[in-house]
Amino acid sequence: MPGRKLTIVRDAFEGTAQGDGRAFIDMLADDVEWRIIGTTDWSQTFVGKSDVITKLLQPLSGQFDGLNQVVADRVFDAGTAVIVEGHNRSRTKAGEAYPNEYCWIMEFCDQKVSRIVEYCDTALVERVLEYSVSSLVME
Repeated sequence: MPGRKLTIVRDAFEGTAQGDGRAFIDMLADDVEWRIIGTTDWSQTFVGKSDVITKLLQPLSGQFDGLNQVVADRVFDAGTAVIVEGHNRSRTKAGEAYPNEYCWIMEFCDQKVSRIVEYCDTALVERVLEYSVSSLVME
């Protein structure tokens, strides 16, 4: 059911555009794998929803002043996957804009995202963000 995958992803990004990631988290399979390309500290493969949340999403969101707002600009059906082009419109706590642009390839299994490969501006990531799970301060 190709249309269902598109609806799931579009609904998730409607939330992330407003800084609400609940639907995004809900669409991830428990055993999801999320790979970020490149050679930055963030460039790794996070395995399992728990790791994605605690080692990727929370450390990332913890660096922003306010909500992490991610917008889907274009969404494409690619058979068993959905491809999303998007951008971030957040600001860091240091006051720096974080206008990263992304391409995510999201593979589906049983109506859940089972694998994500993320392509982004890794030079911006390295310049603006610091990766540290241990320094994460939960609010």
